[in-house]
Parts: sequence; structure tokens; C-alpha cells
Amino acid sequence: MEGGAVSLPIYAEYKDSGVEWLGLVPAHWSMKRLRTVAELNPSKSEISAFDRETEVSFLPMEAIGDDGALSLDRTRPIRDVESGYTYFRDGDVALAKITPCFENGKGALMQGLQQGVGFGTTELIVARPRLTQTSGEYLNWIFRSPGFRKQGEASMYGAGGQKRVPDDFVRNLSWAFPPMPEQAAISAFLDRETAKIDALIAEQEKLIVLLAEKRQATISHAVTRGLNPAATMKDSGVAWLGEVPAHWEVRRLGTLTSKIGSGKTPSGGADVYGDVGVMFLRSQNIYDEGLMLDDVVFISESIDEEMAGTRVKGGDILLNITGASLGRTCLVPDEFTRANVNQHVCIVRLAELEFRAFVSLALKSSPIKAQIDATQNGAAREGLNFEQIGKLALPLPPACEQREIEMFVATELNKLDALSTESARATALLKERRSALIAAAVTGQIDVRQTM
Repeated sequence: MEGGAVSLPIYAEYKDSGVEWLGLVPAHWSMKRLRTVAELNPSKSEISAFDRETEVSFLPMEAIGDDGALSLDRTRPIRDVESGYTYFRDGDVALAKITPCFENGKGALMQGLQQGVGFGTTELIVARPRLTQTSGEYLNWIFRSPGFRKQGEASMYGAGGQKRVPDDFVRNLSWAFPPMPEQAAISAFLDRETAKIDALIAEQEKLIVLLAEKRQATISHAVTRGLNPAATMKDSGVAWLGEVPAHWEVRRLGTLTSKIGSGKTPSGGADVYGDVGVMFLRSQNIYDEGLMLDDVVFISESIDEEMAGTRVKGGDILLNITGASLGRTCLVPDEFTRANVNQHVCIVRLAELEFRAFVSLALKSSPIKAQIDATQNGAAREGLNFEQIGKLALPLPPACEQREIEMFVATELNKLDALSTESARATALLKERRSALIAAAVTGQIDVRQTM
């Protein structure tokens, strides 16, 4: 089986499904269009007898997980949701139809709804199984299978972030269905086996979080306490820093810099961005781990010339100063020769270049991030101004000790990052295995009847 998920027997006899992408299916399975096994988007008129003050479940898109989980803590009276929202009840199967939610697998078997009834985002397609033909559990596994998702992506209409899967895709899709007892066996098998895989994935994801916490702690301790546990300490005079080695200085960032400033949005806004030209860095490109350039955009030479004052140089420190990513920072590599930034990214250029690596590390530390959180304007992470950035207090050891700390941190982070990369790879393989298992089971490429 694809991905080597498990070693299971196959069926004794197969037939051509008549659907090119589906290929061969077990000979006793029946090809059916989904509209014959499920009712799409059932009418809310069936709850017309309910009191309009009755509280029912309410599910915005964020209440439906990529893993099929439901968050059922929200309720609303029927009178508030019966117009303008999608209706469903226990036993129905819902799937997101808008990108990227569809591709990410958002969808669920509806269970545990208040009064057995729910309403949610209009970006859902709801399928109610005809119980002589299929079950909600089995239909949900079909909707979660890679083949279904791939065909749905190919049918999407619209542009950009507004692409949607049409209802008719689900209504008219042909699929091979086994007899009902076999559907139950496949559903039970997938429930059991994917739960095992999900537990392994959860362990790996927990490890990745712990490694990230260890990474942060390693940086923070080294740049605020140093490497000598026996060093004499002194009060830094800054609540967020606490004690630092007695022979260290505490300096305001502005006393170390030749430039603190941000860019701006080019005239013309996002329409000026392209795939070639001068790299234009935004907050989504700035991470504590370094520059992330997967979705970088470019501006023309002429626009870059207009914004000459905000060009980035190798050795600059970039700091996100607004929004949810406020405080993320990275050191620009020396070989980086040409880029510009927008108004959400601050360029911190040091007057003494030998301090840049240590200062960049210090800005990643928990005490400095605590200063940033306490200094920013407003409760909605409205951002930092240049004066506030210049007043950030940093510990500063002698230059030779800075080098030792930088080397120590680099060595430790390499170890942690290698473990994190290994764990991320294991997580990806487990997710591939899970997808392969679902695909094989609901298309009859494996026979799970003897596994119960």
C-alpha cells in the first residue's frame, strides 16, 4: 500500500470502477453518486416546530478542526441563526468548501449538538447520509480521504482566497461503496488505527513545543546570566532583566545604534508586488529563527529607489513592531545585498558592528520580549515606536565574552534544531501514513474485515 502504512490483505477480486482516478475497486462494491447515498444541505424547515428561543449549537469555522474535532461551547437561540447560517443536526457530515479550509481538511461528523441541532458558517457543505446506503461515520472518512480532497481541489471555482468547492462536486461525485456491514468495519478500523497514529503525532508535536521552549530558555539564560555560574551578580536596575553578571554593562539599545527606522507601504499598495525585482520584506518574513522567504514579494527598481532610505544591509537587525508577530527579530546575513522593508518592520543598525550578533540574540531573550510586551502601545499589540525601541535595556558583556556566548548558543541551538527537524520529519511521515491508510481503506485497496 502507498506509504507503507500497514501490511494488510487485499480483496480476492477487483473490477474497473469506470472512474479514471479511482481505478480498480473490490468486485462486490457498488459505484454510486454521492447524491444517491446522502441528502445535501437539508432544509431547516424540519425544525419549524422548535421554540425560536431554543438554544442550539453555533459553529463558526474556527470551531471545526482540521482533524474533525468540534468545539461546542457556543450556543445561540434559533431566532438569531435561522437566517444567514448553515443548518445541520446530529449525524450530518459537514465539510468546509472555501480555500484553504477545504484543502486543510476542515470538516466533521456532527455529534453532541445542543438539542441535536446546530447552525454554522455559510462556508460549509452538509451531507445527511441515507442510512440504508451509508453512515455518517463512513461518509466522513470518504470526505477526509486524499482522493476526495484532490478531486475537490480540481473542481474549485473563483479566484485567490475566495476559491470554493461547488455543491455539485459533492452531489455528482462517483464513489465505490461496500455493503453496510463492511462500511461499519472500515469505519471502526480507521477509528482505531488513526487514533494510534494521532497519539504518536501528538507526542511529536509536544516534543517540538518543548524543544522550542528549551531553545528560548537557552538563549535567555546565556545572554542575561552568562556562562559562568559562579560569576558575581548585580542588580541590573531593570525589572525585566533582574540580576546580571557584575562586570557587564546595561545599555539602552539607542546608545548602540546608528539607525532605528522602518519602511513604508509602496505607493500603489499590494498591486506593486511581483515575482522579480528587489526583495521586499514584511513581518511574515521575520522570525527569531531567521528570514523565512517562502512567500517573499518583490518591488521594482524604481520603487526601491524611492525608498532608498529604508534599504536593508547585511548585518542589520530586523524587528517586527506591530501585530501578532510583534517582537520577532532576526539578524540579516552579511551576504544579503539588496532588500527593502515595509512599515511593520524596523531596521536596527548598530554603530559597532561587532556587537550585532550578541544584540540580536539578546533581542530574542525572554526578558527583552517582556520589555517589548510591557512597552507596546495599547492592549491590542498596536506596536512600538522608535523612541520606545531605543529605550530597550540590554545586558552587554565584554566583547570577548560575547563571542563565547554566541559560540555556545550556536552549538546548543544546532543540537535543539536538529532534534526539532527530526521530530517535524517524523510528524510529516506519520501524517502521510495516516492519509495513505484512509485512502486505502475507503477505496478498497486493503481488506480490513479480519482486523476486528
